[in-house]
Amino acid sequence: MTSRNPRDSRLRLVGPRTLAAAPRAAVTQRRRPAPRPPEGTPPPVELARMARAVLADAARVARWADAALRPGREGSSPDGKGTLSAATAERAAADLGLTPDQVRHDWDTARLAGLVEVHGDSARPGWRLRAWNRDDSAVLRGWVAFFDAWSIAYPEPEDREAAAVAEVVSAMPQVLSFLQLSAGPVPVEQLLDLLEQRVTELRTERCEVPYGPQPEPGAEPTAEDTPLAPLLDWSLRALASVGALTYGDGQATLTPLGSWAVWVKLEQICVAAQSPAGNIEVSAEDMLRGCAQLRPNAARAEYRAWLAARPVGGAVTELIDAARGEDALIRGLAFEALRVVGAPAEPDVRTVADETPLRPYALLWLAEHDGADPEDAHEVLTREESTWLWVDTAAAVADHGEAPLLVRHLESAVQPTVPALLDEVRAVGHPRTVQVLVALAAAHPDPALAKAVRRAAFQVHTGGS
Repeated sequence: MTSRNPRDSRLRLVGPRTLAAAPRAAVTQRRRPAPRPPEGTPPPVELARMARAVLADAARVARWADAALRPGREGSSPDGKGTLSAATAERAAADLGLTPDQVRHDWDTARLAGLVEVHGDSARPGWRLRAWNRDDSAVLRGWVAFFDAWSIAYPEPEDREAAAVAEVVSAMPQVLSFLQLSAGPVPVEQLLDLLEQRVTELRTERCEVPYGPQPEPGAEPTAEDTPLAPLLDWSLRALASVGALTYGDGQATLTPLGSWAVWVKLEQICVAAQSPAGNIEVSAEDMLRGCAQLRPNAARAEYRAWLAARPVGGAVTELIDAARGEDALIRGLAFEALRVVGAPAEPDVRTVADETPLRPYALLWLAEHDGADPEDAHEVLTREESTWLWVDTAAAVADHGEAPLLVRHLESAVQPTVPALLDEVRAVGHPRTVQVLVALAAAHPDPALAKAVRRAAFQVHTGGS
């Protein structure tokens, strides 16, 4: 019998599927026709407009930080937690006509939505901020990341049993699914009945049978003693704060944006990449995006055609520049294209091996170029480099892949247990750590494991331990 206790949950390590192959695993899934959204769902351009409205304040603070803190953008505190320093918050508040608390709130929202990425004591704009005005899919992915982090974005009740809070968070997807299927206002009493049923199911699935001495009456309350109505109220308010629903007068209704997001998750679809037609004439980044959903052989054919149309030196430089961007999927695909280039790319790849975001990819490329088996090339990486690559690949899956693929990505981790993985992921300092952990917690079917991952995401977000 497999334990559901996250303290001893074992990761199933699959020999043939090593970390070296993980970047490719994120992009070699078979394309399937996207199901049509429910009748009445606004078109993507309208959904993106709604998402921009929800995140407008966060984008404003992120743009301020990008412009006002150049070139180093050293506006976050030196403790590496990603919080704004007091002086920077005061400065932003004065420039934007806000209070420091509002600035900090909008800054946290920007981080959760991927508009800002924090590296130690400095911050930089995320790739979604760069694409904010021109790429509706980037805006929607940013909002979905914020939506997934609703329980972090809105402070949880301080006087409630932590285990009960975790159970409610785990049960809310079913509540949201019911709201989506209802396609209209639902009384809170009905949602409470559903929540209580789902929490009971979660406890039954964990086989929680009391054993040993039982607490005396009047002892400290447990999760089972915690009333769920206040936690449902907190959950609905939190989801309303991220723009997923409206809540008031004893009922809740999904917004069009929230209904679409729940449908997307129910259907387990991802934002489709642009058509690969015309790749030869476009930039390296656009070419890579166009190849994202192609099978490996077809993608390599596109890479060869694109490379044949331009000088090798310039093509390699353009591919490496694309790899330096914030989109982890493009980073992995850029090195796949560099594998097609072969020997002419070696000097440039060796040059970027000292750049932290590119180092794991470059070392794997060089190992394979030197004759190592692709399945064994990962052995050239240190534990820290392997963990960084695991998070980077998970970010690509979270942004562009389906939920089951993110869950299966656990199998490629080098750590033998979930707690060990979480400890090392937190220590490695990847800027997308919070988003990756939130997405994994939202996707994983094991409530205990999801709870542990969600707790780790919260600790990274707040700088706790």
